[in-house]
Amino acid sequence: MNLTEKISIDEFDGKRFKIRLIEPSNEDKAVLTHYLHNINNGVSTHYKNDALKVFKEYISYKKSEEDKSFIEEDALQQLLFEVENVPFPTPKKYTFKFIDLFAGIGGFRLAMQNVGGKCVFTSEWNNEAQKTYRTNFGEVPFGDITKDKIKNYIPDKFDILCAGFPCQAFSIAGYRKGFADTRGTLFFDLEQIIEKHRPKVVFLENVKNLVSHDNGNTFKTILEVLEEKLGYKVYSKILNSMTHANIPQNRERIFIIGFDPNQVKNYENFKFPSEIKLTKTIHDILEKGRQNDNMYYKREHAYFPELEKTMLSKDTVYQWRRVYARENKSNVCPTLTANMGTGGHNVPLIVDDYGIRKLTPKECFAFQGYPENYILPNLANSKLYTQAGNSVTTPLIERISNEIIKIL
Repeated sequence: MNLTEKISIDEFDGKRFKIRLIEPSNEDKAVLTHYLHNINNGVSTHYKNDALKVFKEYISYKKSEEDKSFIEEDALQQLLFEVENVPFPTPKKYTFKFIDLFAGIGGFRLAMQNVGGKCVFTSEWNNEAQKTYRTNFGEVPFGDITKDKIKNYIPDKFDILCAGFPCQAFSIAGYRKGFADTRGTLFFDLEQIIEKHRPKVVFLENVKNLVSHDNGNTFKTILEVLEEKLGYKVYSKILNSMTHANIPQNRERIFIIGFDPNQVKNYENFKFPSEIKLTKTIHDILEKGRQNDNMYYKREHAYFPELEKTMLSKDTVYQWRRVYARENKSNVCPTLTANMGTGGHNVPLIVDDYGIRKLTPKECFAFQGYPENYILPNLANSKLYTQAGNSVTTPLIERISNEIIKIL
């Protein structure tokens, strides 16, 4: 029986199916795809009961709705093919396991898989980012990691915790409550997970300004929790994609690496990757030829006279800053931001042979180091710009990951 068009992961969102469930859950697709991704290894047992419950309820629903003789084994094989037949499937041979928190669109996962890692749990609350993640990795991330129910889906044993966690302002500075009360912040959820699971390595990424936030108190709090409360040996450094990843984007980020000294004896040998020469230019990334008309500024646009006056070079990326265009003197792309697709602010612009235009979403992903075969799903450009701006530069994550693996 050919089930190619009869069953799909997407159908688990169907309203009629949801109504039929005794306990509807937003995590049905997450638990099922996590189970299928790990079906040939021991991690699958962690997801098996919930996944098979959802699967059997769905098969029962299909039989009653369509009066068809669905064979469970065939249906399971079809779903397994769907989650594996993706651009970046889980590696067949892997040397370590990791979890991907605040996963976004999978920048950490790309890098970690490239150095031999297997992802055993993913969490990302944003629906559009979940779609992009699933399109490329075949796995639907779990949702809100602040909820205990979601935390309980994390398997017991994994080697590395990865998190490009959002930096919320800490409500109470550390000096009044010992190690600092991190309640009310997303870092508190990371603290809980690290304390419970004790991964060998914690790999965190954040904006450069985290270091200076609240006169340095926020960063001090994070280091105190990791080092003094949780007992990790921590290294941190600000690195730039332009100087450390051969990516022509001026993007500085703080990276925090923590080793559990009881599990990683030679942690003292860790070093962040050194600078490498920037050999790529923006022309290695920009798409050739004329782009869609909606990418170009028309002469009648209110901003056009200012853009035409300022934007004279085809060898750099400019940035629209509400009332003026700012040139990047290093001839690279300025820092991509989450708000660059909205409100006419931080919009990256170039001059090509056909006029003045915005960067395309695909170009923004390329400026974050995403490979050519990374798929952008059918989403509004504003959503894709946000995803690119929120992401990590994957080659830089990969270089740091290589240094971590040397220690492990």
